[in-house]
Amino acid sequence: MLRMKRIHCCETGGVCLTTKHEVRKNQYFDSVTLMVASSAMRQMDGVINAAVMMGTDHNRDLMRNAGLIGPDTPTFGVNDTVIGVQAETDQAAQDAIAYFDTFINGKKASAQAQTQVRATSLPTAKSQCPQTNFAVISVPGRYARAEAEKALGLGLHVLLFSDNVSLQDEVELKEMALEKGLLMMGPDCGTTIINGTALGFANVVRRGNIGLVAAAGTGLQEVTVLIDQLGGGVSQALGTGGRDLKAEVGGKMMSLCLEALRNDPETQVIVILSKPPAKEVMARMLEQLSTMDKPVIAAFLGGDPSLVEGTNVVWAGDLEQAAKLAVLAAQGQPTTLPPQDTAHTETYVTQLCATLKPKQTHLRGLYSGGTLCYEAMLILQEEGIDAWSNIALDARWKLPDGQPSRDNTLLDMGEDFFTNGMPHPMIDFRQRVERMEREAADPDVAVLLLDCVGGYGTHADPAGELAPAIRRAKEIAAQDGRDLVILASVTATETDPQVRSHQIQILEQAGAVVASCNAQAARLAAGIIRRQRQE
Repeated sequence: MLRMKRIHCCETGGVCLTTKHEVRKNQYFDSVTLMVASSAMRQMDGVINAAVMMGTDHNRDLMRNAGLIGPDTPTFGVNDTVIGVQAETDQAAQDAIAYFDTFINGKKASAQAQTQVRATSLPTAKSQCPQTNFAVISVPGRYARAEAEKALGLGLHVLLFSDNVSLQDEVELKEMALEKGLLMMGPDCGTTIINGTALGFANVVRRGNIGLVAAAGTGLQEVTVLIDQLGGGVSQALGTGGRDLKAEVGGKMMSLCLEALRNDPETQVIVILSKPPAKEVMARMLEQLSTMDKPVIAAFLGGDPSLVEGTNVVWAGDLEQAAKLAVLAAQGQPTTLPPQDTAHTETYVTQLCATLKPKQTHLRGLYSGGTLCYEAMLILQEEGIDAWSNIALDARWKLPDGQPSRDNTLLDMGEDFFTNGMPHPMIDFRQRVERMEREAADPDVAVLLLDCVGGYGTHADPAGELAPAIRRAKEIAAQDGRDLVILASVTATETDPQVRSHQIQILEQAGAVVASCNAQAARLAAGIIRRQRQE
């Protein structure tokens, strides 16, 4: 049933805005499909705003706050599709809803018209293509275990992209995989490169002799991209899912992946990326690594370098260092790095602070990549700058979900709170763009930190999505008589579909300062905040 309400009418004879909303019971569509449809609806003549979302609590709040649903909206649940349109006329709103139906019917017709037989289940797919040995699974978390069990039962390695999977389910799935000698990468595993084939959010990097295993998706992207920029190449890049090194999971996939890299003739250097493992997991891992006859570089972000003292493991303090050390090892050179060029950084800090007001002493970071957000927090902490965050290192600095930023704040907008029923922020920029405007309006903010992640699976033009928001953020600050430094980094290569240099150019033309990598952007931001505090 279609419902309508008047939300505003200009008393001087202006246009009356109308909101129409509709609930489609028990109709599920993936979040990317709904994002594409919503974007097209918002471009239609007479449409002010539009959104089509699954009926999660988080999406309910988003649509209510946008004025797209109200008290008279029919009740709905997580399995229902909710359509909301705000338009200049009733007809424009109705046309937008009709477009959604046309869009969905068109996708169905296109799928049916394909000459290749489409499998509707994993067993059918396996029977149609018996040589298949790998499954990529991306379904709502409540269905993920069942699908992963089917895949493992069919003898398939699994990349489980789905999140919102219980820890117990993860443990049992990985135990099942180990019994069968199969990889079970995930849940919430977004990045993998196997024999040159990129899966999930992964970048186009040159082949080489460096093999990586990571419990950190965007960390894996960042390091493989930096290796490519430094002239090195990647043999394999395996993801485990972010919880694999917790005590409850026991590093099951990390251990199996390390053995795979040990036995891979194309891999001559091994890189490990993760947060610090649980103590007992670390002990088992070091015992395993002690038997490796290949150089090992480890970036246990936020960990203590003494963890690897007396072992054959080379410590990397951040993702940039991990890439540089790996390339040196791959070239047969000593794995030592020169000190940071602090003089150059300080000169740049002076230039950027010149237009800031004395009271601008805070920064805000809005990240699509959780590992990049985590790395930035660590670098700020090293510089004496504590930050509130939804993934805080210290529970005292935990920012509750949905709360406004405080002082210095870094947000991982790929966390479950933001992605429940919504596409990942590497695909859908709506929430990040809206938050950028809010942060820019705070007169105490000096720096806005952003990541821009390219590669397969991500938005076709992430910089193009960020650029208008960057301009708008700087306009908001200028209207208040101040400047705003917007720092960004680009995780992409020249051979990615988005083209790294093109993305950098778009961001710089919009007014952003683009650093060479995320770590350098964070160091530059820290320098600005330290200088502003001194002022």
